[in-house]
Amino acid sequence: MIKELENRKVGAIVAENFKTAKVFTKYGIDFCCRGGISLQEACSKNGANLQEVTEDLQKATVLPDEVHYTDFGLSKLIDYIIETHHQYVENALPPLKAYLQKLATVHGERHSELFQIRDEFMAASDALTSHMKKEELILFPYVKAMEEAEKSGFPLSKPHFGHIDNPIRMMEDEHDTEGERFRTISKLSDGYKTPSDGCQTYRVAFEMLKEFESDLHTHIHLENNILFPKATELYTQMNS
Repeated sequence: MIKELENRKVGAIVAENFKTAKVFTKYGIDFCCRGGISLQEACSKNGANLQEVTEDLQKATVLPDEVHYTDFGLSKLIDYIIETHHQYVENALPPLKAYLQKLATVHGERHSELFQIRDEFMAASDALTSHMKKEELILFPYVKAMEEAEKSGFPLSKPHFGHIDNPIRMMEDEHDTEGERFRTISKLSDGYKTPSDGCQTYRVAFEMLKEFESDLHTHIHLENNILFPKATELYTQMNS
């Protein structure tokens, strides 16, 4: 696979699969203005290890096997959400913020909507970062402890937040806010369509935004429709 990739042009690799853009950004490889050189040459110019870059490119294109989330226990589902979706958000935020800032600076004069798209995403970045921390530090640990207490038969003290419905309602309200924010971003970008005068970075940023929204939908679905109802049901059983 390395031999197949090393002679391909960087720009062509990104054009075929936009997910690879994050890999090139990680290694400081310009896939936009200097995308006409081979992967091997780009790695050489940037002091990047060809083998490592190639392995990361391969990982970026692998599709996960189908997952049956409803079969997961609470702790397993929480770990999956953190390792898959929270980690995805953390990894995607820095390059997306950089791309959107660049687009607003370079193309904002002709496409004024880019300023609002940038600002909406910056607000989403702050909100999601705070939201995930609240889940990881407050709600999720209690749900895990509740499941462990139920299995072991040991009593569990009441949480400081009162009924479990309180943090769950807060998380659901924040999910609604971010869902609405991305509906706004999608509308502003005309469904993430790159205009005719858009560059490679423009296209990649919009493809990444589209993927981000899609991942967010799955992320919210797992919590609102599977994790939270299961946690509420267990809480009710343990406190009846």
